Amino acid sequence: MMQQKFSATLMLLLRYGIEQEYTLLQKDVNWPLGWPLGGFPGPQGPYYCGVGADKAYGRDIVDAHYKACVYAGINISGINGEVMPGQWEFQVGPSVGISAGDEVWAARYILERITELAGAIVSFDPKPIPGDWNGAGAHTNYSTKSMREEGGYEVIKKAIEKLGLRHKEHIAAYGKGNERRLTGKHETADINTFSWGVANRGSSVRVGRDTEKQGKGYFEDRRPASNMDPYVVTSMIAETTILWKP
Repeated sequence: MMQQKFSATLMLLLRYGIEQEYTLLQKDVNWPLGWPLGGFPGPQGPYYCGVGADKAYGRDIVDAHYKACVYAGINISGINGEVMPGQWEFQVGPSVGISAGDEVWAARYILERITELAGAIVSFDPKPIPGDWNGAGAHTNYSTKSMREEGGYEVIKKAIEKLGLRHKEHIAAYGKGNERRLTGKHETADINTFSWGVANRGSSVRVGRDTEKQGKGYFEDRRPASNMDPYVVTSMIAETTILWKP
C-alpha cells in the first residue's frame, strides 16, 4: 500500500507533452495525400506550418480531428502542418503522469475514425517515404517538480546524463523502424550516438532556450518514433531519470 501511494504521488509531479506526427495517405495507393500519383511534389521548405491548397494537404481532416478531440475532453493543445507535405502533427499536454498515454492513445483512435470517414489512411510509420524527406516522430517533452523549480536546470542536466547512459535501452523501446528515421539528417540525431543541446533540432534531447535562460523548465526527448507506445516511453523516461541508479 505504501508503495502504491508513493507511486501515485510521484506520477502527479510529472508533466508530459507529446508531439504526435503522422502522415495522411491516399487510399489504395499508400502515397501521401496531395502528392501526384507516381510522382513527387516540390522539395521540402514551404510546407511546415504552411497554408494554401498547394501546401496544406488534408487540413479538413486535421481540423475535424482537433474538434473531435476537444469534444471528447482530450487535452489537445495544438496542430500544425509538418515539414514533409501530407504530414501533420498534433500535440497532447501538458498532461499529468499516465494520463499522457491515455490521451495520445485516444487521440490516435479518433484520428483513425476521422480518416476512415474521409476515405484516407493515417500512417504512424516513422519513415513512410524513403529519401530526402523528413520522417515522423513523437517528441516527448518532460519535467518533474524539481525541474520546474529554482535550480531546475541542474536537475535537467543530471537527468539528461542518465538518459545518455541508457541510450540503447531507450532506443530499443522507442518504436519499430526508428533506424530508418534517426539517421543524423532531417532534424534527427544518429541512432547510435546520444547527444543533447540547447535549441538543437539535430540532437537526441533538446533543451529550450527559455529553459536555459530561466534556469528551470523541461526538456524534449526527440528520439521516440511516431509509432511508439506512449505508456512505455513516458514510464521509461521517468524510471531512468528518477529511480534508476547508474
